[in-house]
Amino acid sequence: MEKKLKAWQGWLLFGGAMGVVFVLGLVVSSLMERQAEIVSVFNNKRVEIKGIEARNEVFGENYPRQYDTWKQTAQTDFESEFNGSEAVDVLEKRPEMVVLWAGYAFSKDYTTPRGHMHAIEDITRSLRTGAPMDPHSGPQPSTCWTCKSPDVPRMMEALGVDSFYNNKWAAFGNEIVNPIGCADCHEPENMKLHISRLALREAFARQGKDIDKATPQEMRSLVCAQCHVEYYFKGDGKYLTFPWDKGFTVEDMEAYYDEADFADYTHALSKARILKAQHPDYEISQMGIHAQRGVSCADCHMPYKSEGGMKFSDHHIQSPLAMIDRTCQVCHRESEETLRNNVYDRQRKANEIRNRLEQELAKAHIEAKFAWDKGATDLQMQEALKLIRQAQWRWDFGVASHGGSFHAPQEIQRILGHGLDKALQARLAISKVLANNGFTGEVPMPDISTKAKAQEYIGLDMKKEHENKDKFLKELKILIKENLKQLELKEAQKPFLEKQKALAKEQRKKAAEFKLSKEEPTKKQLYYYDKLCQKYKLDKKDTNALSRLDLKNLIGKIIEDENQHTKENGFD
Repeated sequence: MEKKLKAWQGWLLFGGAMGVVFVLGLVVSSLMERQAEIVSVFNNKRVEIKGIEARNEVFGENYPRQYDTWKQTAQTDFESEFNGSEAVDVLEKRPEMVVLWAGYAFSKDYTTPRGHMHAIEDITRSLRTGAPMDPHSGPQPSTCWTCKSPDVPRMMEALGVDSFYNNKWAAFGNEIVNPIGCADCHEPENMKLHISRLALREAFARQGKDIDKATPQEMRSLVCAQCHVEYYFKGDGKYLTFPWDKGFTVEDMEAYYDEADFADYTHALSKARILKAQHPDYEISQMGIHAQRGVSCADCHMPYKSEGGMKFSDHHIQSPLAMIDRTCQVCHRESEETLRNNVYDRQRKANEIRNRLEQELAKAHIEAKFAWDKGATDLQMQEALKLIRQAQWRWDFGVASHGGSFHAPQEIQRILGHGLDKALQARLAISKVLANNGFTGEVPMPDISTKAKAQEYIGLDMKKEHENKDKFLKELKILIKENLKQLELKEAQKPFLEKQKALAKEQRKKAAEFKLSKEEPTKKQLYYYDKLCQKYKLDKKDTNALSRLDLKNLIGKIIEDENQHTKENGFD
C-alpha cells in the first residue's frame, strides 16, 4: 500500500524544489553575467597582445579597470596590528633574528614586504643583494629575480631556463625592469590564468599531478603558488626547486632536505647547518579551513568590485583586513570589528610562542658557540646541532609564511610549539656538553638588545655594508641616467631617422621603376590587362609601345577608376 504524503510535506518538498531552482537560476545568471563581461571586455580591446608581453601598461590599454587597481599596489598606507604595506625594519624590532641568521645575508637586512609594484626596487636596495659593480660579481644568483618581474619568463625564453638561473643577480639588472604584473598570471591572448614559472609545473609533475587539469578556482590560488612558496636553489646551477616531493608539511620538507643533505648556510656561531625557510604561504594556506572549504587566494586578496556596471577582480592585492566588507563579510555576518579581532586573536596567540622561541633559539646559538670555545668536539655537539637545525626550521617556516597564523592558526601554533620544544632540548644538550668539558655555570649572554649591537656581536661591519651599497646605488643611478639619456637621444633622432628611411625607400622605388621602364611587359601582365578590358568593356591600347612599368601603371589606373565608380554608385 502506497504511503501518501501529508499536505505540509508536499508543500515542503515543493518549497525545497523551488529553492533549488532559484539557486540554480542565480548561478546560471551569474555565469551568464560573467560571460557577458568577458565578451564586452574582449570586444573593446584596443591592442592585440601576443607572446610574452612584460610591459604592464600595454595590458592597461585593454583592461583599464584592472590596471588602475593594480597600480594601487604602490600604496604603503595600510597598517594592521602585526603587518601592513609599509616596509618595517624587522631586525630593529626583533634583534634576536640577527643572531638566528648569523652567517646569512638576512642578518644584514630584513624588512616587511611591500606591494608588488615595489618588488624590483626593494630587492635592488636590499643589503642582501650586495654591491656588485659588474655582471659577474655579487653574493646572489640570478635565480633571485625569478618572482620579481614578468621580464623573467621573457628572459627564460630567450636564454633557456638553466642558463637564466646559472648567472649572477647583477647579470640581468638591465633587463628586469617591469614590476610584478599582468603576464605573470595571465595569457596575453585570452587573459586566462596560466603558470608562467616552470618550478611550480615541475613540482606538480614530480608528484604525478597534471597542473593543466587544475580547475579555474584552483588556478586562482596556483598563480600565487608560483612565488608564495617554500623553495631552494638546487645544485651549482642554482636551479629553482620546490621541496614538495614528500609533501607539504614542515616535517615532509625537512625529510626532503635531510635526504638531500641540504643546508642553506652554516651558522656563524653554532656551526649548525641551517635551513632558511622562504615564505611557504601556499603550503600553509592549504592546511587551513578556508582552503579546505574551496576559498582561493584571490577570493580574499583580490575580491570582486563593481564599477560602471562592470564586475571585475580588484588587482590591488593586499591584506583582506583592508577591505573586510568585500572579503570577510561576503561569507561572515559578524561586524568588521568582531572579524578583525578574531584575526588578531589568532595572531597574538601564535606571536606569544614565536617570541619565546626566538629568545630560546638565540640563546642556543650563543651557548653552542660557547661550547665550541670550551673545546667541544663534533661528536659531542652532533645532537645539539641537529636539534638547533630542527628548531630553527620550524621557527622560520612559521614566521616566514605571511599571514600563516591566520591561514592555518592551529598548524602554525603546532609548528612553533614543536620548535620551542626542540630549542629547549638543544639548550639542554649543550649544557650536558659543557658539563662534560668541565663547565657547569651559566653561559654569559652578550648584549643583543638592539639590531646594531646584535650585528656587531656576530661580526658584521655594517658601516662597510652600507658604504658599498650606497656606492652601488650611486653607480646604478648614473647608469640609469645614462641609459635614459641614450633613449632621449634616440627619440630625438627618430624624425631624422624616419626621414632617412623614407628617402631610402623612395630611392629604392625610383630605381625599381627605372628598371621596369626598360623592360617589356610580362605575359602575366598582358593576360591580366586583357581580362580587365574584357570585364569592364574597355578599348585595348597597343601594348607593343608600352614598358613593363607603363602597363603596371595602366592596370593600377583601371582598378582605381573602377573602385571609385563602385563607391559613387553605392555598391561599396
